[in-house]
Amino acid sequence: MKTTENNKLIAEFMGMQNTPIGWYDNEGNLKLSYTKDNTFDDLLFDTSWDWLMPVYHKCIDVVGGWMDNDSILDDKIPIRSFSNIGDLYRVVVEFIKWYNENKEDLLDGTLCRNGKDIDDCNCC
Repeated sequence: MKTTENNKLIAEFMGMQNTPIGWYDNEGNLKLSYTKDNTFDDLLFDTSWDWLMPVYHKCIDVVGGWMDNDSILDDKIPIRSFSNIGDLYRVVVEFIKWYNENKEDLLDGTLCRNGKDIDDCNCC
């Protein structure tokens, strides 16, 4: 995926909507102080820590409800410090792709809290 497509993927994960006047953060997840109407012409997840950190926190919140911190959380969203925005951006994009592919199974109980098929699970 290209950066534009990845930024769109992230925006949709964050609940943003693409409208005729720009990307609208209708849930107010980004909490950016330099906009009054929560509408943006450009998506800056790949270049701005202010944009990317709320996404990282949402990823942590999403998995926190149904996974142990020592399971998929570490594999998909490692808890470590990121000095390079590109590294965190790639981790977030990969997590969102994985989450989008697996969220129905995670939410309906087909996968265990460690991301394994519930029938094959011997860890929970």
